[in-house]
Amino acid sequence: MSGPNIRPLEHRPALEFRPSLALVSTYIPTKCGLATFTHALVNALAASRAIAPDIGVIRINNGDDENSSDDRVVASMDPNCPRSLGDAAAKLNTYDVVIIQHEFGIFGRDDGQAVIALLEQLNRHIVVTLHTVPVSPTIRQKHILNRIGGLADAVIVMSNAARRLLDRSYTISPDKLTVVPHGAHCYVGRDRGRTDGRPVILTWGLVGPGKGIEWGIEALVQLRDIDPQPLYRVVGQTHPNVLRREGERYRDSLIALAEHYDVTNMLEMCAEYLDHQRLERVVGSADIVLLPYDSRDQTTSGVLIEALAAGKPVVATRFPHASDLLSSGAGRLVPHQDATAIADALRTLLCEPALYAAAVDQAHSLVKNLSWASVAERYADLAATLSVDRTPRVA
Repeated sequence: MSGPNIRPLEHRPALEFRPSLALVSTYIPTKCGLATFTHALVNALAASRAIAPDIGVIRINNGDDENSSDDRVVASMDPNCPRSLGDAAAKLNTYDVVIIQHEFGIFGRDDGQAVIALLEQLNRHIVVTLHTVPVSPTIRQKHILNRIGGLADAVIVMSNAARRLLDRSYTISPDKLTVVPHGAHCYVGRDRGRTDGRPVILTWGLVGPGKGIEWGIEALVQLRDIDPQPLYRVVGQTHPNVLRREGERYRDSLIALAEHYDVTNMLEMCAEYLDHQRLERVVGSADIVLLPYDSRDQTTSGVLIEALAAGKPVVATRFPHASDLLSSGAGRLVPHQDATAIADALRTLLCEPALYAAAVDQAHSLVKNLSWASVAERYADLAATLSVDRTPRVA
């Protein structure tokens, strides 16, 4: 089966029960991809006709003392504090459906085992979105995901790769699984062809070891003969956890590597976390997006979805989500940690206009139904379907 039997919104009676929703996640002003994802989802859900207007957010606080100015944040939760978990559960149990955004790193110590303690205290309908499904999980990670699957009414993943992995390696019931893709902002009026000036290759997002940016820098050595020379733009602040642990060691190593290969004139690094308006301009000005990630586990990439939504060809390593989306021709897949393969893929797209145009067209065709409004309706439909049974769960 393909997950819960969701009835399309237009097929429901007009006066049908509209459930109230609470979401659990990191949240703005925290600067991370998950906080940005949840803020976009909440904004889109607020416009849905299928749910009640009183959306609440329980903001996971992992040492970020800055308060959110969003009045939909009804409480904060410290996952390492049992009392805070209990208070959060009590608040969540006043809503009809609870939607939890899950990453191992946000629910406290020991791979975030606190998420299980939270779920065990809920008596509402529970939906959990899995942002990471490890290909080679530790015993504890596998236990956590399997237990989440046992406690939740529905489990959302954002790619077919993630679903296949859960089917193959975990014990979550297939009846509970559904694929709802990562949302994307609408990029209106962007050019469909390359610019006439210096071509721009873009990597964006939080910076830290594992992003593979060093392989992109090394690839520049093999692109120096292109006229005009491409510019590799790396945009994003250092990941807060990396910054606390080791400062700017990784960023400094990238600058040193560019100096070593004498490609500093081809590299531009911007250490800022951009809001959507500024990010849209940066993405819009790029010709190609490069995702040279070291990870082989990444079953969801918001950056990949946003790049395709902007009509940008993508060169990416063969992580699962990229393999799913780029095999159709919206970019090029390359082996991990292979600067020569990256350079060859970039050269093909930069120097062959017909192939570049075909990749742009394919990128646009992949993301027709990935607006945040469309994704939010999928969440709202699932919540409404679960709420047909209004019997409280036994926590």
